[in-house]
Amino acid sequence: MSSLMDPPKDDTYRSIGYALKRAQQALRGHLDTQLRDVGLTMPQYSVLAGLEVSAGMSNADLARRAFVTPQTMQAIIVTLEKAGLIERMAHPENGRIRQTELTPAGRSALKAAHEIVADAEVLARAAVAPSDPEIIYAALLRIADAMR
Repeated sequence: MSSLMDPPKDDTYRSIGYALKRAQQALRGHLDTQLRDVGLTMPQYSVLAGLEVSAGMSNADLARRAFVTPQTMQAIIVTLEKAGLIERMAHPENGRIRQTELTPAGRSALKAAHEIVADAEVLARAAVAPSDPEIIYAALLRIADAMR
């Protein structure tokens, strides 16, 4: 059995990768359950949040932001449009390009979803470093950078 100081050789379940994946899945499951109350999934929330920051963002950019394929993003866009949370219109200078923007209903759903996500963030920070939440944020970003 490996210690936390040594890389695991015989116990995959004591690895940082396994722990990160468990935490990610727990966070995702928690958010999916909570977001269901406002009629959204986590990828749908990610799309709405992306459009809030940058209206008209391309489907490819939205897909990267939501960690889904472009094909999956197309299905998400169609679902959000049918639900009245976004609207797509032709670009004023190039009719082949479709711009996507939030509707008032989308902004309302997003506001409720932001509260749910913020509550989950508080839970996660409190579980790791309640007195200094920057510690976990910085550590996770260093791991991401080291893997590139």
